Amino acid sequence: PPTVPPPPGPPARGSLSLHRAFLRSPLGLLRLGQLALGAAFWVTVAAHKYEGAAHFALFAAVLVWLLTLALFGLSLLGRWELVPWLGSRWLLTNLVHDLALGVGLYAAATGIMGHKAKQRSFCNLPGYSQHCLYSAYLSASICGGITACLYLFSGLYCLLRRCQDQRDII
Repeated sequence: PPTVPPPPGPPARGSLSLHRAFLRSPLGLLRLGQLALGAAFWVTVAAHKYEGAAHFALFAAVLVWLLTLALFGLSLLGRWELVPWLGSRWLLTNLVHDLALGVGLYAAATGIMGHKAKQRSFCNLPGYSQHCLYSAYLSASICGGITACLYLFSGLYCLLRRCQDQRDII
């Protein structure tokens, strides 16, 4: 009788390869969108003169962006098990990151930038000759709002997987 070959073992610890299934999954695509729009948010704020509460908005956006980049990199390489304590709870880690940090901080940053845009709406009038930050603040607010929605969608995706009693992100 033919023998069944043994199942493939885990990849060697030294080899790095892309986890293509993650990249094609809804969470992988949402992460790419979060990184792109998050970068657009904080680059827009950082490239223009900002003061007051915009400092918090920039801090929040960069913090969440860097954490998202770390989650994306570890998930893409399939190396989340290397993260102590969190690696064994990777789906829960992604869920908390998306709903608590992503949605919470981006919603606050969007509100701040929207308020600043409203304060500068007077300079959007024709014939206003001074440098106007209205469009920069409005652009950042729109990027932040869309990014917060992407974090909400990815958080709901992780929550759905958790409720279906699945333990993996894809």
